[in-house]
Amino acid sequence: MMSTKALGMGPALRRAAFNPRLAVRNQIVLRNAFGKRAIQTESLPPSASEKILNKQRLNRPSSPHFTIYQPQLTWIASIANRVTGGGLSALLYGFSIAYLLAPGTFDSAHVVEFVHGLPESVKYAGKFILALPFTFHSFNGLRHLAWDAVKFANVKGVYVTGYAVLGATAVSTAILTLTK
Repeated sequence: MMSTKALGMGPALRRAAFNPRLAVRNQIVLRNAFGKRAIQTESLPPSASEKILNKQRLNRPSSPHFTIYQPQLTWIASIANRVTGGGLSALLYGFSIAYLLAPGTFDSAHVVEFVHGLPESVKYAGKFILALPFTFHSFNGLRHLAWDAVKFANVKGVYVTGYAVLGATAVSTAILTLTK
C-alpha cells in the first residue's frame, strides 16, 4: 500500500473528503443510481420486537449442540460432576431437614434398625446408589484440585486423569458396595 504522503496527495484527499459540496453531490448521485428499494418494509409496534426475538431464539441451537458435537470425556465428566454434587447435596439437606422435623424417627438407632430389616439385595442396591456418586464426585474433586495447582493442565493430562477418575470410581464403588 502506497502512502499518500509519498505521493503528495494527503492535502488533496483531505479537501475532497471534507468538502460539503462534494458530499451532497455524491449523495444525490447515489440516490439516483439506486432508485427505490427492492425491499418492502413495514412499521411495527414496539411490542412486536419481543415476539420476533422470541421466535428467533427458538431456532437457535443449545450449547453444547448435541446433534453436532461428538460426546467427549471432558464435558460428560463435567455434567456428571454437577449432577452427582447436586444429588449428594439434595440427599444431605433432605436428611438434615427430616432429622430436624422428626428427630425421633431419623435418629441413628431407628435408621440402623430400618436398614437391618431390609433384604440383602435392597441393601446392596442402596449401597451402590450411594457409593457411585460419592466416589465419582470425590475423585473428580481431587482432579479439579490438581488442575487448580496447574497439574495435568494439557489435553493428554485431562484425558489421563479423566480415565483415572473413572477407574478409581469403579474400583472404589465395587469395594464400598460389596463390603459388609
